[in-house]
Amino acid sequence: MSMGTPMARYASARRAGDFVFMSGVVAMDPATRQAVARYDELPDAAQADLRRLGYVTGQLSVDVFEAPIVAQSWFVLARIQALAAEHGGSMADVFKLVQYFRRLPDYAHFNRVRGLFYPGEPPASTVVEVNRFLPGDELLVEVEATMYLPLHASSANRSDGP
Repeated sequence: MSMGTPMARYASARRAGDFVFMSGVVAMDPATRQAVARYDELPDAAQADLRRLGYVTGQLSVDVFEAPIVAQSWFVLARIQALAAEHGGSMADVFKLVQYFRRLPDYAHFNRVRGLFYPGEPPASTVVEVNRFLPGDELLVEVEATMYLPLHASSANRSDGP
């Protein structure tokens, strides 16, 4: 699976002084142009981490309902982590998330997955319920992020999630 670049013509992230503003990230695999919806679409290490949280049960009657939001949550947070790294930072530098959900109850699953990327104190957050996402109705979550990364700071010795 490729974390890829945006599928539309916009910047995935933009630096302004000591801040990096990340565009809304959705769980759309750019290689397939399909929304992530199953655990087997994630790397093995991600599946193992999610299993420790009580997901990836192997029970169709459970996984079929949880997998789309859990897999999309992991994918989106991993993409934000990759964008932070591309700009010389880590998830520890990402201090603000704005999370948009098609169904507000999905926030509970997202919040558990977010703990993998923020094992300590979580970032400041805003949660919003929306009824549609572009580019498709199968998308359940979109997250935009703000990172504070002073131009003179070194990314050495930073702790990070998965």
